[in-house]
Amino acid sequence: MNRDHKQYQILISGVGGQGVLFITRLLAEAAIGKGLSVFTSETHGMAQRGGTVISHLKVGSFTSPLIIPGEADGLVALKAESIAQHGDYLRPGAWAAVNSAEAIDVQNRFSIYCCDADRLSREIGNTRASNLIVLGFLLACAAGGRAACPELFCTLDDIRGVLDKRLAGKASLLQASNRALEAGSGGAIELSR
Repeated sequence: MNRDHKQYQILISGVGGQGVLFITRLLAEAAIGKGLSVFTSETHGMAQRGGTVISHLKVGSFTSPLIIPGEADGLVALKAESIAQHGDYLRPGAWAAVNSAEAIDVQNRFSIYCCDADRLSREIGNTRASNLIVLGFLLACAAGGRAACPELFCTLDDIRGVLDKRLAGKASLLQASNRALEAGSGGAIELSR
């Protein structure tokens, strides 16, 4: 399959302060860097007070930025509760990458990949990095090449390239971000089902 002509609809969910919009921008910039069309849209529900933040990312030839429930190819959930809140956006056969210390039963509605990003963020001494850990985890799962793995339009190296550009001149932040991606990609065998 030629990935250049495939369409992707990914929902990214978390709460204010978790970096939902940051990883959405990283993914969007990686797609743009590959010459793909991109739409993004977000909803902020009391985000500054820990409320829900949802971001819609569409890569490919779309005419509107919002994902319709039952149509998303994937969900990146920065908190486990997002599965209950936003799992209805996923189409049958879709995937979800979730920040969770425990496996989550979705009764075979979609493939789910869980990574304890909160624990990993504490281990690397950067408790604000759960978003990048989950992203690194997802990209490593996608690179796994197994039938149940999610298919994505970008790789870990693509995201590293975007970070290099976005964080130019901010060496310590770039190093911390890359360390978080690596922590997540190393957890790619953790709790996957």
